[in-house]
Amino acid sequence: MNQSKKNLRNEATILIVDDTPLNIQVLAQVLFKEYKVQIATDGPSALKILAQDKKPDLVLLDIMMPVMNGYEVCRQIKNNVSTRDIPVIFISAKGDVKDQQHGFNLGAVDYITKPFEIPLVLSRINVHLRLKNKSEKLEKLAMVDALTDIPNRRALDASVEREFRRAKRYKKTISLLMIDVDNFKAFNDHYGHGTGDICLRKIAQTLESCIKRPGDMIGRYGGEEFMVILPDCVNSGAVAIAEEMRQKVEMLNIPHEHSSVAEHVTVSIGVKSKLCESEITSQEMMNKADQMLYLAKQQGRNCVVSET
Repeated sequence: MNQSKKNLRNEATILIVDDTPLNIQVLAQVLFKEYKVQIATDGPSALKILAQDKKPDLVLLDIMMPVMNGYEVCRQIKNNVSTRDIPVIFISAKGDVKDQQHGFNLGAVDYITKPFEIPLVLSRINVHLRLKNKSEKLEKLAMVDALTDIPNRRALDASVEREFRRAKRYKKTISLLMIDVDNFKAFNDHYGHGTGDICLRKIAQTLESCIKRPGDMIGRYGGEEFMVILPDCVNSGAVAIAEEMRQKVEMLNIPHEHSSVAEHVTVSIGVKSKLCESEITSQEMMNKADQMLYLAKQQGRNCVVSET
């Protein structure tokens, strides 16, 4: 068996939702050989499992169940942002075209009628798990900057909105850093874009090495500009991180003959920190951090300027 397929199967978790013990037994006995299996005998129990942090990778869902039918379970799965991307396969005795159409309209990826053939169920599960895996990889690639291999502008925009909402909810301080490579156009013009790309990759790796906490994030904001998001971080801590970044980039000692600042590559950094209990928006805060970056450039570059 292909190693990637084997790993995909061993790591995948299937949630079986059915109120008939015999159906669960037949499916579980087979699936246990290749997948991790979770079991729910009604809709509310299934939704409780899906509410946990560790979510199943695929749901096999019966339709005719007491308390809450499978259609309603599927509707709630697809209406929840944390579960809507989990593939749902209906397995039901309701085989009419209208029943199947209704299932697909609710967001199911497949519909298998009872009595089912085990090899067919396994094949369909495998297909949809592979599709889900590829989709997740593509989504991850869409959030990563191809040159520097760190998060891109799209990922930064999504993260800053998410962290800003969380900071407001819990009345926490959030800090943003805007970083610009000094005189980078002159660097590119003199050394060439290929060398410029290598320079940006080294800087990205260096900046990323200064990020210590799991919730912190650095990404390429565009061109030679980077942004850092520091949730639950006060101004003094953000300035200390910014200064560490500035020094470490300087220590790379990348030659820059046409810099107005030094004989090597340097960065300027603007810092904005805010206790999120006012009506300030994330965009306004990003603009403030950008203003601090502008002041850093005005003050001679290769420095950190902050505003609390």
